[in-house]
Amino acid sequence: MKICVFTYGCRVNRYESDAIARQLMERGHEVVSQLEFADVYVVNTCAVTREAERKSRQSISRIKKFNKGARILVCGCASQKNKDAFTRDGVTYVSGTSDKMAIVDMIEREGVGSFDISDEYEECKALSSRTKFYIKVQDGCNNFCAYCIIPYLRGRSRSRNIDDCIEEAISSNAPEIVLTGINLSAYGVDKGYTLTDLVYKLSLFQGRVCLGSLEVGVINDSFLTALKKLKRFCPHFHLSLQSGSDKVLKDMNRHYTREVYVKAVQLIKSYFKHPSITTDVIVGFPTESEEDFLDTINLCKEVEFSDVHVFPYSKREGTVAYKLGELDGKVVKDRVARLERVRDELRDEYKRKMIGESAEVLIEEIVEYPVGYSERYVRVYVKTDGKVGEVKKVKILGLYEDGIIAK
Repeated sequence: MKICVFTYGCRVNRYESDAIARQLMERGHEVVSQLEFADVYVVNTCAVTREAERKSRQSISRIKKFNKGARILVCGCASQKNKDAFTRDGVTYVSGTSDKMAIVDMIEREGVGSFDISDEYEECKALSSRTKFYIKVQDGCNNFCAYCIIPYLRGRSRSRNIDDCIEEAISSNAPEIVLTGINLSAYGVDKGYTLTDLVYKLSLFQGRVCLGSLEVGVINDSFLTALKKLKRFCPHFHLSLQSGSDKVLKDMNRHYTREVYVKAVQLIKSYFKHPSITTDVIVGFPTESEEDFLDTINLCKEVEFSDVHVFPYSKREGTVAYKLGELDGKVVKDRVARLERVRDELRDEYKRKMIGESAEVLIEEIVEYPVGYSERYVRVYVKTDGKVGEVKKVKILGLYEDGIIAK
């Protein structure tokens, strides 16, 4: 059969979808990842924001435009949160965030899967890749930030066995691996080791090593020393911020201050030359004043982020912040636009600093030129011949479209 495995949300969802696809292919099925005509559709849903949840629900209608009679199977965070929203015509199987691999056995059957959240890490392996290979090493989260529904849907933090992580990295033969998890910084705490321990063992891997989103608390000398010792570490740190206001950070139940955050960035910069520091910011949290927002603007400029992912606050029923209400939509929209302007300025300024420098680019696609990402996670257009999966050493010439151009 031809089966479409369609994914919403984070890198962890992507990894789990790839693991589902791998098992389906091993059983002889043709698997695609883009919405197109197929016999069966597997939808891995997301609920991190209202918009993500809405798109997950709407995917059922979109699928029916391709094949009205197709079988549809649903799993993930949105169905964990509200399975009834997906129990409709055409949906033959619904499950949540646990035991996603069971969906492979349900392709030709019907029913309702597990909605119990596991206390143990559930092992699975994804498809190999010619370019970036995402390796899921952790699941769940213990942080319970006031705005976030994910800990209630994914469960408590749990980690993959360290040797299994290393084995998958080495056997992938990928030019680049990306460690990912729902809360990557919490890796190992349930097993008596740390993310630093995993990084030290990755010295056996020959390709480039990248990290998913990190929390400030993981940044210390021992962690950065371990990264420094890797053969080809990519000095890109996605360090979650959410707000530059101490008051709002406290209301969000984030466990750091702006001073702690800045010191973590300074420590990173003492270990790596021109590291790429990117972040997430939630704009319009219910208790955010104009002064609080300006604190965020000022912190972004002080840190000199290379990119900022800007999100308007999304009210999530079941979270602590839900009862706080919402700010006026026009106020939030205005603040988002203002921060996006700052982000664009910072992003271009970071790229300008790279002009004349050398870089290493992993080619991921061919557009007008071979296109990929540098070790500092900047999109690079390369003025030369190249093929997908190839790593090119280049010299940066200047800004170009949504990235930079190099030779």
